[in-house]
Amino acid sequence: MEQLSITTTFNVYPSAAALPADVQQLMEKAVAARNNAYAPYSKFRVGAALLLDNGEVVVGSNQENAAYPSGLCAERVAIFHSGAVYPHAKILKMAITAASEGRLVDSPIPPCGACRQSIGEYELKQDTPIEIWFMGEEGKVYCSESLKNLLPLVFGSKDL
Repeated sequence: MEQLSITTTFNVYPSAAALPADVQQLMEKAVAARNNAYAPYSKFRVGAALLLDNGEVVVGSNQENAAYPSGLCAERVAIFHSGAVYPHAKILKMAITAASEGRLVDSPIPPCGACRQSIGEYELKQDTPIEIWFMGEEGKVYCSESLKNLLPLVFGSKDL
């Protein structure tokens, strides 16, 4: 029997204040987007900000719906908007932050599975890694140098 071992590695920062200046600015835009989330059902607000290779920053926030599957996560709102408005731009970095009306979110909140798949699609399409930075409201910030670190066996067009 053959075994496969997969290891993931994250850079961990003690707080947003310890981030590189460009990432701090991107995270601030994610926080502003988080504050615009429409989350009347979950009371869990998420904001995302993407830095593109053309210098543009695209933001997204989660948008819920009473028909729960019809809502969309912040990461996919930002990615799909980026793909629609800047179809040839590459995503360099993504900052994600989450907050809850019911508790203090003091640990990093990573993208959900559906968002990982969507980020993976764009990382494969552009053939360059996307840095993913994520945090709660406060506390540590994690950085993954690529989506493949979060989803090492990503499903893509080559698998069809």
